[in-house]
Amino acid sequence: MKVVSMAILFLFALFAVSSALDMSIIGYDATHMTSGDSSSTNWRTDDEVNAMYESWLVKHGKTYNALGEKDRRFQIFKDNLKFIDEHNSGDHSYKVGLNKFADLTNEEYRKTYTGIKTIDAKKKVSKAKSDRYAASSADDLPESIDWRAKGAVSPVKDQGSCGSCWAFSTTGSVEGINQIVTGDLISISEQELVDCDTSYNEGCNGGLMDYAFEFIIKNGGIDTEEDYPYTGRDGKCDTYRKNAKVVSIDGYEDVPVNDESALKKAVSNQPVSVAIEAGGRDFQFYTSGVFTGKCGTALDHGVLAVGYGTQDGKDYWIVKNSWGAEWGESGYLKMERNIADKTGLCGIAMEPSYPIKTGQNPPNPGPSPPSPVTPETVCDEYSTCPEGTTCCCIYEYYGYCFAWGCCPLEGATCCEDHYSCCPHDYPICDVRRGTCSKSKNSPLETMAIKRILATPTKAKRNIA
Repeated sequence: MKVVSMAILFLFALFAVSSALDMSIIGYDATHMTSGDSSSTNWRTDDEVNAMYESWLVKHGKTYNALGEKDRRFQIFKDNLKFIDEHNSGDHSYKVGLNKFADLTNEEYRKTYTGIKTIDAKKKVSKAKSDRYAASSADDLPESIDWRAKGAVSPVKDQGSCGSCWAFSTTGSVEGINQIVTGDLISISEQELVDCDTSYNEGCNGGLMDYAFEFIIKNGGIDTEEDYPYTGRDGKCDTYRKNAKVVSIDGYEDVPVNDESALKKAVSNQPVSVAIEAGGRDFQFYTSGVFTGKCGTALDHGVLAVGYGTQDGKDYWIVKNSWGAEWGESGYLKMERNIADKTGLCGIAMEPSYPIKTGQNPPNPGPSPPSPVTPETVCDEYSTCPEGTTCCCIYEYYGYCFAWGCCPLEGATCCEDHYSCCPHDYPICDVRRGTCSKSKNSPLETMAIKRILATPTKAKRNIA
């Protein structure tokens, strides 16, 4: 009987353990972290972390095509989760959590989602210094302000895996001053800046807000986001849409540098473009509260200061980011204000600038006309594709192509299925899943594009 009793007790124990595993929470739950030591035996079980990982993959639509990549990303996810748990078990004014960056190393995150040029590059721009927002003892500024509540801030946007934060910071401040002066909140085109503002700025490879202000002024205005929509990749400048000058500005100036009081005065009057160092792990996983995390002054990210206030005795800036509404506090963060360092937290007071607008916009030109007919891309003697597309063989036999298709992108990769293609910056095809990746082991991917049939020529073409 003793043997039978022991067996029953053993089975009951197994059932209890199994039930506990089945009931594990797959969302983020900081209560599971009972010690500040992430290596503690009290940390989450492998089964729990794996369940959280699978849930996170589903939520963010993540899949991996390289052999062993899912397991490699799991180890990164696990390490990031330990960091998150350790932080949230401490006494901080802000929380971090699992967001869309949870399968990225900090280095991968910094390379992909920031995009401000180095501060030295700004020396190329020379303009008169302004005391418009210089701090004064006579200033009577509001204790708090939020330009979102005043209708001067457009919805949060998402730059994707393009280093175009500078363009989003620029459009945000231009949208703000335009609404303040005209009463109309018009969402303007980041893609026009990415494609057309190429004298100093470099599209998805980074730029500066001051250069973008210069472009808008010299161009006489900028098109709307609706007419010139964002694609998240470098493209050819659409001259028709570049000439659709819907919103204009008359100039731009820098806020007096390294002075949070001056920045407060500026933000009390309009949304202001600011550059910060956003490469830290705390910033990567920020979810809520007043951010006081570790950061320096190596400015690498352009954002928009849209207000300021105080929470639980701690002063903060309201900052609009361009990583979508799922990051941070619905796309925003609160950054500590009035710190001892004159540069401000993460260098926020080092390079603030703002556009100037004194009058109304040019007459609205209406929707841009269709793009003009452009020269063809020659596939072979008998087939052509439109300019700006890539010829891809649809039917190949013994090294000869008997039918051509056109990928609607320039410099694209033709996938082996003879049906789809990938952008030049996502050149790795996964035919089975219909996706394109940045590199063999990269988690960054986009959907493959369907080819269109090439146009047959009526007569044999002479090719030199």
